[in-house]
Amino acid sequence: MEETDRKFMEEALREAEKAMALGEVPIGAVIVYEGEIYARGHNLRERAADPTAHAEIIALRAAAARRGSWRLHGMTLYVTLEPCPMCAGAMVNARLDRLVFGAFDPKAGAAGTLFNLVQDERLNHRLTVTGGVLAEAAGGLLREFFQRKREFPKKET
Repeated sequence: MEETDRKFMEEALREAEKAMALGEVPIGAVIVYEGEIYARGHNLRERAADPTAHAEIIALRAAAARRGSWRLHGMTLYVTLEPCPMCAGAMVNARLDRLVFGAFDPKAGAAGTLFNLVQDERLNHRLTVTGGVLAEAAGGLLREFFQRKREFPKKET
């Protein structure tokens, strides 16, 4: 594993921890440009009551706003869980160069596990993909979150 990938995935894990502290599914993302973090995001679906408020989408929106363009050439997105189809499609549309993810997602992964939207030759853009970076740490956060949810379910009023 490349040391740079480890370093930036650790930052994505910090974002995931922020989501977890808010009661959100702990997924975090950072976008890197020229060796520096350019944008960050973590899941906010519950707080925002927004089905699109995934970590990746939040980071993509922040990067596009900062750049002043939806074209994010030259950027790499690091995310703690393999992206879903919505997020993978957004990455293709944003023209990102590279995707690095932590844990594989056998139920919704769209970067090689269930689908491979980010490298589909039928689309007009493809990303380079590296999966499994700090996968155990990323998966551990998710397991911890869902274990807590099972132990302490919401009380109905």
